[in-house]
Amino acid sequence: MPKITFIGHACFLLEEEGKETLVFDPFIKDNPHTELSADDIKADFVLVTHAHFDHMGEACEIAKSNDATIITTAEIAGDVEGKGCKAHPLHIGGKNSFPFGWVKATLAFHGSGIAGGHACGFVVNYYGKNIYFAGDTGLFGDMKIIGETMPLDLALLPIGDNFTMGIDDAVMAVDFLKPKHVVPYHYNTWPYIEADPQEFKKKVEEKTSSGCTVVPAGESFTF
Repeated sequence: MPKITFIGHACFLLEEEGKETLVFDPFIKDNPHTELSADDIKADFVLVTHAHFDHMGEACEIAKSNDATIITTAEIAGDVEGKGCKAHPLHIGGKNSFPFGWVKATLAFHGSGIAGGHACGFVVNYYGKNIYFAGDTGLFGDMKIIGETMPLDLALLPIGDNFTMGIDDAVMAVDFLKPKHVVPYHYNTWPYIEADPQEFKKKVEEKTSSGCTVVPAGESFTF
């Protein structure tokens, strides 16, 4: 079964024994939730939702040291290729096949962190399991379409408010998406985004049919 490990803030590792490893938004060096370094991250693919420092992080270092491919928006892909990284460009609504399955770029309402770009999220089909990584985003109605067209085994959602959805909007997102399970992120890194993940879990399980697991930084969830 696939395993998702929460590195902290918005960084996750998706892996299964003997198969490719994916890292999402690899903010490592200045991430207060982890003592890992970029050298500790072993990955075949690096997925980047936007170019803000706490999401772009050490994407290039990890990609170069692992000969990994960065999957991201066209603008970021062009930028990292100019820095010597391998990259595959996607844009909103676009989908491409990879050895593990496929990745589709989804809408995210947030700043891009790069000129001319757009923030995104991803639905990743990983050996038959659909995982939605929302990136940094506010709530939007088309989350219903994501859930209807790509039934989700797992949704990873921000809950910290201020820069993204807060708890109540994220609970509504769960209702729109209807994943089998949800894991929160992007909270309690800095005072601006303080939030109680247990409150989110309680509300998800009271108001939706989805399960919710709060995964402490450094720990894993198998699904």
